[in-house]
Amino acid sequence: MQKTTLKLSAIAAASALALTGCSAAGADDADKKIKLAVFNGWDEALATSLLWEAVLEEKGYDVELEYADVAPALTGLSQGDYDFTTDVWMPITHASFIEQYEDDLEKVGVWNDEGNAALTLAVNEDAPIDSIDELAEKADLFGNKIVSIEPGSGIVNSMENEVIPAYGLQDMEFATSSTAAMLAEVKAATTAKENVLVTLWQPHWAYSQFPLKNLKDPKGVLNTDEELSIYSRTGFADDFPEVDQWLQDFEMSLDQLYDLENLLFVENDTDDYAPLIKQWMEDNKDYVEGLTS
Repeated sequence: MQKTTLKLSAIAAASALALTGCSAAGADDADKKIKLAVFNGWDEALATSLLWEAVLEEKGYDVELEYADVAPALTGLSQGDYDFTTDVWMPITHASFIEQYEDDLEKVGVWNDEGNAALTLAVNEDAPIDSIDELAEKADLFGNKIVSIEPGSGIVNSMENEVIPAYGLQDMEFATSSTAAMLAEVKAATTAKENVLVTLWQPHWAYSQFPLKNLKDPKGVLNTDEELSIYSRTGFADDFPEVDQWLQDFEMSLDQLYDLENLLFVENDTDDYAPLIKQWMEDNKDYVEGLTS
């Protein structure tokens, strides 16, 4: 939704001002300063980053969150501008970036591999189709338009190179914009009880906020199961061995993630996340304590 991106923009602006003049990532353990890259518009990235910010600060680390789109965030990570990021999707969504910078990045660990994380084509729940292979003949029901997110993202590349040619959707308008714009169209269409067709991904809180369903992918070119991973800059494990081990051991179920996202982005309309994170940590005390034990 737009409110999420507006929150991110505000936080990003504040972070940029706060970070002016600060040194790049790579400080040693004595400084305990860690810079965490958060992907704009990726709510599971924000949720897990806010959680780790709070957990690490309780352990005496000085954590800075910096917000950026996926491409500059992973470029910056490879250049040592950031220490780690929590939301790398493999083997498809972010593969091109990981392959490009593989000599300067380290895979720390996979925190969710339940097999339910996937790129999707979603429609309103009462849409008169259930499969992507019905789209070509019924494109007019959706205004002959597929609404997507930022150009260059993994799902856009998959749509352009795999899904559209495989299902003969070349005559449909493939409108790339931003995650916020896509979610705004979902909200407007579902509120008006109109059909809408968007690229989306699971896990995402939109599924609990709006009446949506995923289209079946009989050709298997989009709904490939993905792993959610943490990647760090080269040398992070040497500089922060304790934190690196905690991140290696980090696991979070999709149910836990949905619960955290629901608290942050659905139940509350605020950009003051700190009290909500503390509330969730208290409600999940045993789990949180296990993150650093």
